Amino acid sequence: MSKLLDESNNGLTVVQLGNPQLRQPSSTIVTPPSAAIQTLIDQLLTTVQAEHGVGIAAPQVGENVRLIIIASCPNLRYPNAPKMEPTPMLNPQLLSHSIDTVKGWEGCLSVPGIRGLVPRYREIEIAYQDRWGEYHRQVLKDFVARIFQHELDHLEGRVFLDRVESTLDLMSEAEYQKRVVVG
Repeated sequence: MSKLLDESNNGLTVVQLGNPQLRQPSSTIVTPPSAAIQTLIDQLLTTVQAEHGVGIAAPQVGENVRLIIIASCPNLRYPNAPKMEPTPMLNPQLLSHSIDTVKGWEGCLSVPGIRGLVPRYREIEIAYQDRWGEYHRQVLKDFVARIFQHELDHLEGRVFLDRVESTLDLMSEAEYQKRVVVG
């Protein structure tokens, strides 16, 4: 595994839109997870917190493996995010989803400075393996379901811009903070 360390926060450097690794599908992680995967999990946990994200996927740090972190919590970028324990998910799957979708504002650590209004399923049923290889199934709703779908897209080589229905649904981060957050 070739990771780019960001010495300022002991996390990893987040690759930006245009880096070809963001557009490649990710490989399944063999379980039980190796020591290298355990280290990557720890580094992703540090990175998502240092970058004020609510989720991160391994391809965002240059590792095309099926690993995401869901880490919803209020922060500078998402002041109204619900608080939950950061959850590493290996080989995540979307099993089923609601018929209804809802548009919501998304940003991405790999697409700095831009927000987009993205349609996502309101409720989803998922499966994943935890960092020890144990299987889990659960239902996610609303904002946490949005995070999962956003991060799952990264494992397939997609970014949120691919899901925006119109360029009119894009906004700079500065305008988002003024119009949506402060409102």
